Amino acid sequence: MNPKRLPRLPFAGTLLATFATLGALLPSTAAPGTPKGPRRPVDKPNLIFIMADDLGYGDVGCYGQKEIRTPNIDRLAREGLRFTQAYAGSTVCAPSRCVLMTGLHTGHSVVRGNREIKPEGQTPLPEGATTLGTVLKSVGYATGATGKWGLGFPGSSGEPHKQGFDFFYGYNCQRQAHNYYPEHLWHNGEKVILEGNLGGKEGQYSHDLIAAQSLQFIRKHRDRPFFLYVPFTIPHTRFQVPDLGQYSDRPWTPQQKMQAAMISRMDGDVGRILNLLKELSLDDNTLVIFTSDNGPHGDAGTLQHFRAAGPLRGKKRDMYEGGVRVPFIARWPGKIRAGAVSEHVTAFQDILPTFAELAGAPAPQKIDGHSLVPALLGRPGQKQHPYLYWELYEQGGKQGIRVLDDPAHAWKGVRLQVSRDRNAPIELYDLKTDPAEERNVAAEHPEVVARIAKLMDEAHRPSELWTWAPRQQR
Repeated sequence: MNPKRLPRLPFAGTLLATFATLGALLPSTAAPGTPKGPRRPVDKPNLIFIMADDLGYGDVGCYGQKEIRTPNIDRLAREGLRFTQAYAGSTVCAPSRCVLMTGLHTGHSVVRGNREIKPEGQTPLPEGATTLGTVLKSVGYATGATGKWGLGFPGSSGEPHKQGFDFFYGYNCQRQAHNYYPEHLWHNGEKVILEGNLGGKEGQYSHDLIAAQSLQFIRKHRDRPFFLYVPFTIPHTRFQVPDLGQYSDRPWTPQQKMQAAMISRMDGDVGRILNLLKELSLDDNTLVIFTSDNGPHGDAGTLQHFRAAGPLRGKKRDMYEGGVRVPFIARWPGKIRAGAVSEHVTAFQDILPTFAELAGAPAPQKIDGHSLVPALLGRPGQKQHPYLYWELYEQGGKQGIRVLDDPAHAWKGVRLQVSRDRNAPIELYDLKTDPAEERNVAAEHPEVVARIAKLMDEAHRPSELWTWAPRQQR
């Protein structure tokens, strides 16, 4: 594999104006043999899924943020449907992405943690996996992903171009995505050298390159149905940004200024995507969803100053609401009612069956998700989960469950230190009266605790890759 070297592009602030040039430097976004197909069928909408990285429930204006400006994400909410009880696939990056791609929750998904594969990459999706990419590609969609992948090391079965995506541009490895000025990114299976960043230089800001390629993909596939997955790396630490913009003179710490500037920079690119859809007359035939992969991450100064989790307890890696509940907004002009708010409880496993239904593809069998089409379009018949389940193999092992079949209560169970004791005590909270999970009522409801313990056992399936006992990462 010979790395492709790109000439040094203009400084990050002007990169988006040159996305057409950058796109021309890379190989075609269509994989060999990809059918060009007829012009777009009117009943197949474009599907765009934008996912921030470590953006908290309270990090954007439409969810209560007061100090960070997010006018374009707020516009999505004004023009679409804002969910107040939407959940990520996990409380950390890789398993959350696996749930999104496969529709399987972490009790029996392939990837259940952030396990590193040196020198670059994570635990891969297996060959032949059914993913959002393979499902939509099977019915004629152009499929693209731009941003952070995290589901397989280079050369493995988990590379995005082997999992149904015609086009990928960004980071294969989520650990390397911590640096916004990397020496290389990936285009499909080919390494792209960023000359401006060699030797530790900070010339080419990866987020701008990724945003540019997102716009290029939309332009290239304007005449056929497309699915674009945009897993942005912002605002995951480390905090790096070409300029502080409107926050340069705020009386904040450097980290607070950088985090705010990063989020607003991403928000600007959400706006550019929306504006391009309108420019290309694709607006009314495109569903755009915006969310985050898990709860917020950062130091105490940024988390507390911005109230990144909003009114919720916890952050990334926690099984409390702040670790798994995320902003989730859907916009589709003329189809989704503008300015609507939904309390329907949904999670990442619902995206695959939702997009399959909208694309006219058969939904995979034996997945954990339900199509959200009724909730999105205001139709009757929306299915509800009996419960949502998460498990994590870090910090002593954790399990979390949200029970949804009791109309009088919103029970949430959290079990910690599972690696030490598979039957460790379960904390119990009623989110209906205690959304901040401040009062553990397990002692008052032993019958509910017993049922949650049984559901946790039911949801978890043993895996050769993931065991509760502590193990050394490779």
